[in-house]
Parts: sequence; C-alpha cells; structure tokens
Amino acid sequence: MGKTIIRRFIIMIPQLFVLSILVFFLAKFMPGDPFTGLITPQTDPARLEELSEKAGLNDPWPIQYVRWIGNALHGEFGISYTFKRDVGDLIGERALNTFWLSLLSVTLLYAIAIPLGILAGRYQNSRLDKTIILYSFITYAIPTFVLSLLFLFLFGYKLEWFPTSGSVDIEYSSGTLQYYWSKFHHILLPAITYAILGTTGIIQFLRSEIIDAKGMDYVRTARSKGIPIKKVYTKHIFRNSLLPIAAFLGFTITGLLGGSIFIETIFGFPGMGQLFVSSIASRDYSVITALVMLYGFLTLLGSLLSDIIMSIVDPRIRIE
Repeated sequence: MGKTIIRRFIIMIPQLFVLSILVFFLAKFMPGDPFTGLITPQTDPARLEELSEKAGLNDPWPIQYVRWIGNALHGEFGISYTFKRDVGDLIGERALNTFWLSLLSVTLLYAIAIPLGILAGRYQNSRLDKTIILYSFITYAIPTFVLSLLFLFLFGYKLEWFPTSGSVDIEYSSGTLQYYWSKFHHILLPAITYAILGTTGIIQFLRSEIIDAKGMDYVRTARSKGIPIKKVYTKHIFRNSLLPIAAFLGFTITGLLGGSIFIETIFGFPGMGQLFVSSIASRDYSVITALVMLYGFLTLLGSLLSDIIMSIVDPRIRIE
C-alpha cells in the first residue's frame, strides 16, 4: 500500500500543475483588479498605476504565473491586498476554524445518519422506515441556504440559543475554559445544519446495503444454524453494511469544505469558506488562487483517503 500511496501523490503533481494554470488565468479574467475598491472621485489614477506596477500586475501573464508558482512552491502566496497580511498566515488561521467546524459536522453527520440508516434497513417498509425516508427526502430537497437561514433566524435571533456570527466571544482569553466553550457554542449551530443536510446519502445507501445483506447466503446460513436474529444483525449484516460507509468519509470531508462556503458565509463564521467569498468580492487574487489550489489538493487527498480507508476496513480491496 505504501508504494501505491506514493504513486498517487506523484500523480497529484501534474494534476495540481494543470489546476494552477487554470486557476491563475481564470482569476486574471475576473473583472477589475485588487485596487478597484480603492477608487473614489478623489483617487489619483497615477497612484493606482503605481500600485499595479509595484505589485507586478502590469507584467505579461506568463511572467506573473512563473513568479507566482515559484513563490507558491516555497510556501509564499503573497500578501492579501484586502487584509494587508501574508496569505499563508491568513489562511492558516481560517483553516483552523474550518477544521473544527468540519470535525464536529462529520461527527454529528455520522452520529445521525448511521442509526437512522440501520433502523430503516432493519425495519424495512415499517412506519419507522417510511418516516426516515420522508426525513431524507425533505432534507435532500431543502437548499443549503434556506435551512441555514431558517436555523439562524429561529435558533439564533428568535430563541437566542446560539450566537449569530463570529467564532468566539471577544471577552474571553485564549486558553480558558470559557474561551473553548464559546468556540464550541459558535460552531455547534453551523455544524448541526450541515450534518442534517448531509445525512440523506448515507441513510439511503446504508438502508439499501442492509436490505440487500438480509438476502445474502451467509445470512440465511447463520439463521439456519439457529443464531439469534439480533446477533445475525450485529455480527454479520451491520458489520458488512458499514464497510462501504467508511469509504464515504474522505468524500464527506471534501464535500464539507465546499459546502462550508455557504454555511460559513450565512452564519458569519470566519473560516476558509467565508474568506473565499469575501476575496472574490474584493478581487483579492492572492487569496483566491491560494484557496482554490488548497481546495483542489484537498479534493485529491479526499479521494485517496477514501481508498485507503476502504482498503483498511476491507483487506480484499487493493487501491491502485
């Protein structure tokens, strides 16, 4: 497996290279430039031209790309024109917020979806099964922004159970118990929202796996030997049905990073998703290109992670 993982990482290099070309030139096709927001009736055009020249924006695009990719290989993505900070440091801070949001969201997602999928599959066509299917259809049909706004209005503004923006209350000092509770409190509502929206696929897949497993030969053999039905489910059906679910973990994490763009923006949560949206609005090319490259790398990594997890839980599968 070690050689396969190394080979997959080597294959990522040309993929990321092609992505970098597309990202860089598509960013250049965006209207305006990083200094567009500085224009006022009193702005001196010569000053804007001086800033563009200093930033290297007047150089030919191939030269700008070579300079950018060379710096990126050394971990230097430039300075954010909007935040006046190093892009790497800025993304690092936001990435930590997104990581904790992703971790809690994935935990809640599987904690909700796996029990519901198991119950729906075991009690097929029962009233409980139909209720779970109805829940799945509703959560699948609701757009992300609709449920997010509904939860934000209901639980944030009306009931005031959760904060409506930010990642931590400013009055708490870092390292204190109140500080960590405040961060958890800020993350909880966005995480619950994403978890509810992401359960449909896992519930339906697990339900189908359990229904199919109930008709397999090994299940009928176990039943014929007089093994109690509860033990048949726990030792045979559930164990085998959960194997493919493990493979979804990598793709779930990757999908969360994309979905977090909407979740973080609506809930005002300062993560990578919110940073990405604000950078597009302000034409902050340095941040945009760095984030898209990071998202691309994480997508490839998520695919590899899914293959690795699947090969671990089921040794019969070998990743290529």
